[in-house]
Amino acid sequence: MIFKNIRAVLTLALAFLISLSVYSEVVPKREFRGVWIHTVGNWKYRTMKAEAIQKEWTNMLDSFQKAGMNAVIFQVRPQADAFYESKLEPWSRYLTGEQGKAPNPMWDPLAFMIEECHKRGMQLHAWLNPYRVTSSESEVLSKMNKKHSKLFIHYGKQLYFDPGQPESRKIVNKVVEDIVERYDVDGIHFDDYFYPYPIKGEEFNDAKSFKKYAKKQGFGKDDRANWRRNNVDQLIKEVNETVHHEKPWVVFGVSPFGIWRNVGSTPDGSKTNGLSNYDDLYADVLLWQKNHWVDYVAPQLYWKIGHKAADYATLVDWWSKNSYGTNVYVGQSITTFNEKDLKDPNKTQFAEKMRLTRETPNIQGNIWWSGYQMRENPFGSLDTLAQHYQRIPSLIPVYPAMEKVTPAPISGLRFTIDNCKLKVIWQGAQAKKELEQSAYYCIYRFGLDENIDLNNGAKIVKIVRDPYYIVPDPKEKAKYVITSLNRLHQESAASEPVYVGE
Repeated sequence: MIFKNIRAVLTLALAFLISLSVYSEVVPKREFRGVWIHTVGNWKYRTMKAEAIQKEWTNMLDSFQKAGMNAVIFQVRPQADAFYESKLEPWSRYLTGEQGKAPNPMWDPLAFMIEECHKRGMQLHAWLNPYRVTSSESEVLSKMNKKHSKLFIHYGKQLYFDPGQPESRKIVNKVVEDIVERYDVDGIHFDDYFYPYPIKGEEFNDAKSFKKYAKKQGFGKDDRANWRRNNVDQLIKEVNETVHHEKPWVVFGVSPFGIWRNVGSTPDGSKTNGLSNYDDLYADVLLWQKNHWVDYVAPQLYWKIGHKAADYATLVDWWSKNSYGTNVYVGQSITTFNEKDLKDPNKTQFAEKMRLTRETPNIQGNIWWSGYQMRENPFGSLDTLAQHYQRIPSLIPVYPAMEKVTPAPISGLRFTIDNCKLKVIWQGAQAKKELEQSAYYCIYRFGLDENIDLNNGAKIVKIVRDPYYIVPDPKEKAKYVITSLNRLHQESAASEPVYVGE
C-alpha cells in the first residue's frame, strides 16, 4: 500500500512537470479567474452552525486566493429562495432545512461572502437561477412562494416559473433589483437553466400562457418555439437594464450550455451534435451578445478535447469567432482536465486546454466548476494554478459595452517604516462618481534599468484594496509604480516610480 501511494505521488508530480514543460509562458495582464460555489443540493448546511459554514467558506476562499482566483460566483437563489435576508423570497431550505425558516442566530450568507471576497481582492458575483422553484416532488413551499402558485408549471419532478407569464419576469427583476440595491455585489450571474432541459416523452405545458399572450405579441399558433425564445430574450434584456440602471458598475453575465446551435440546424452553428441553447432551452445567447444585453458569457465547455459530439477545441474556437464584442469566459469542469492527451497518453489535457483559452482571440478567462471539487485539489489542479498558470495576479478584463472611465492617478506616494518593515503608502482618487474613485490598486515591480511598461502583466506583483504595500525585500534593487483601478478595473496612469535598494 505504501509503495502504491508513493508511485501515485510520483506519477502526479511527473504529470505536473510535463505540463509545465510543454506550456509556453503566457502572462495575461487581464484574465477572469472565477470559480462557482453552488448551494443547491448542499443539504449539509442544515445541520451546521453558522460558524462552521463560515469557516468552510473562508477556508475555500483562502485556497482560491492562493490559486490566483479573482472572482467568486456564489449561488444566492438556487430555487426561488434566498441565501440572504429578503422580503421578497423565503430563506432557502438548503441553508436551514425548511423553506422560509430564518437562520438562528440570524446571519446573512451573501453579506458575509461579499465581505470575505473583497478582503481577499476577489469579486463576488451573485448567482441566481431565474425559473426553478423546486428540485423534487417532496419539497414543501413556504407561504411566500405559494402565493405565486398560478405562475408555476409542473415538469418532471420539479416546479418552474412559467417564462411565458410576464409576472414571472417581474418577480425575477424585483429580486435582482433588490440584491443590486442592497448589496455590494460586483456582478449578477445566471446559469444555463432557462426553459428546462427536455424530458423525453413529456411536453412543457405552457399552453395556457401561449394562448393568452402569443397572438398579442405577434406570434402565430405554430410559432411556439420563437415565442418561448422571445420570453427569455425579454427577461435577459430587462435584467440587464435593471442591473445597470441601479448600479452602472455591476456587470451581468450568463453561463449558457456550451452549444448555441449545431451546424446541422444552421450554417452559423458549431460543428457539434448535441443539445443546444437555441433549439432545446429556447435561449438565443448570440442575440443577447449582439444586442449587448449581457456583459459576459461563460459557455459551459465541460467536454474533453476530441469529444465526438462536442469537441472542446471546436467550441472554444466557435465562441471566440462569435463573441460580438461580449467578454467570453470558458466554463471549465476541472474533471475533464485530467483526461488523457490525444497525442501523448502520458500527459493530461491541462496544458492544451489552458493554451487554447489563453491563445485563442476573444477568450478572456475561465470559470471553474465546481468550487467544492477545486478545494480538494484533484490531481494537483489547484496547485498547478497556484504555482504556474495563475501564479501572477491578473486584472479583471474590461467590458467594451460598459461606461469607459479613467480614474485619477494616486497621490501622496511615500515610504514609511512600520514594525521594522518598509511600507509604501499613498492616497487614492476621491470623486463624487463611483467609477472615478479608486476601488483597487495595482502594484508593478521593475528592475532599475527597465522601462516602465504597464502592458507587461508579468510585472504585476499584487492587486490590493488598501492604499499600502509592504515591500517583501527592502534590499532588492527595484522600482515600483502603482495605478488606481475603479470598480470595473479600469486603470489610471502610473504613479511616479519609487526606488528600493539603490
